[in-house]
Amino acid sequence: MPSEFSGKHVTVAGLGVSGVPAAKVLHGLGAHVTVVNDGADERARTQAAELEALGVTVRLGDGTASDSGSAAGLPEGTELIVTAPGWKPTKPLFTAAEQAGVPVWGDVELAWRLRGHGGRKAAPWLAVTGTNGKTTTVQMLASILAAAGLRTAAVGNIGVSLLDAVTGDTEYDVLAVELSSYQLHWAPSLRAHSAVVLNLAADHLDWHGSMEAYAADKGRVYEGNQVACVYNAADRATEDLVRAADVEEGCRAVGFTLGTPGPSQLGVVEGLLVDRAFVEDRHKNAQELAEVSDVNPPAPHNIANALAAAALARAYGVPAAAVRDGLRAFTPDAHRIAHVADVDGVAYVDDSKATNTHAAEASLAAYEPIVWIAGGLAKGATFDELVAGAAKRLRGAVLIGADRALIREALARHAPEVPVVDLDRTDTGAMPQAVWEARRLAEPGDTVLLAPACASMDMFTNYNKRGDAFAEAVRELGA
Repeated sequence: MPSEFSGKHVTVAGLGVSGVPAAKVLHGLGAHVTVVNDGADERARTQAAELEALGVTVRLGDGTASDSGSAAGLPEGTELIVTAPGWKPTKPLFTAAEQAGVPVWGDVELAWRLRGHGGRKAAPWLAVTGTNGKTTTVQMLASILAAAGLRTAAVGNIGVSLLDAVTGDTEYDVLAVELSSYQLHWAPSLRAHSAVVLNLAADHLDWHGSMEAYAADKGRVYEGNQVACVYNAADRATEDLVRAADVEEGCRAVGFTLGTPGPSQLGVVEGLLVDRAFVEDRHKNAQELAEVSDVNPPAPHNIANALAAAALARAYGVPAAAVRDGLRAFTPDAHRIAHVADVDGVAYVDDSKATNTHAAEASLAAYEPIVWIAGGLAKGATFDELVAGAAKRLRGAVLIGADRALIREALARHAPEVPVVDLDRTDTGAMPQAVWEARRLAEPGDTVLLAPACASMDMFTNYNKRGDAFAEAVRELGA
């Protein structure tokens, strides 16, 4: 049992996917654990009862939910805070911690420090972050690593606790780790084997305070990299983060591109994914990894995800055949450019996961002509650049949700010839009507694409429910 936690007073901020495992692990290591949580709903009460049965102290709904909440003081004797990634740095709890000289870690930081716990092998981390595509890329990576015969798992922001992975019964050879900007903010010691920032676009600025702060937190994933810092050659900001990183001697910058790769890049040549980074004499040679058709689905942004995953796997020494086999074996999660059905010669595609403009831009670039179903909660986003870039691809648009007027106005400015149906409703019943209107606008050979560019919470519990409603409405068309 690590002596650094035995008898230590640790406050865990937040329950949920990260807080409960953190509290259990710390309690098991002999720490005196107090959990504070914003809410006191049924789920929180159930989790609290589970922890209290172990001897953990839990404070529910204690006023820390707002930045001006009343629980600004630390629980008595606190020597360390381990926080859920979503808690803003401006929380009074963290202000009090800073004033008292108490360190604040995230669950990722705790997991990093517990690698090798109990004498087990400390599996290296291959880390994936970016504004969009993280989950798909880390799942592709895990599939490739497994195809190479390695014991691995996709963990982290994907919804699988890193703490469970590093302290559980299974020993891994290597971990495919998805990391959000929130998690990276609270993980100062993290040093990955290799890492990628897939792309950068404005997101979560209310949490980070500025685009510069958001990018800086994303860039933390490169700090201390040992073998490769993988960047997106089409996104200069990701390369700039590599240049700014302090890495281990010998660590290389490796790019990925949808075009022909140069030396130290992976890219696409005549329908093939090729490697000019992890080969002998990369100035003259290239290694075929897979065919574009091995990527499911072979949309441009998904091919980019596959190249990023392949780069990390190759950095770890995975053979080319495992890249091909892993990509062929990979099945994407639901609601990520998922083909639902063809009805009367029109394809219906569910990309409900496109919850911001950057994701929707990638989705819109994959099809033509398109009847676009969009709208929801904009989260402060603007849509002029998105609409201007997609205008020539649009057959029509059907708008739903609370902030649909923002998209309608952008369409009027940049695509005035595109017919628009504005559904003045924000109930879940709007989706069947939206699908029906899209069918009316579409012609054989078109794609009806749900790529909302907005969050779902104005109408649906989450993007999964929104996508399910779309798929059900499409099935009703073909019934």
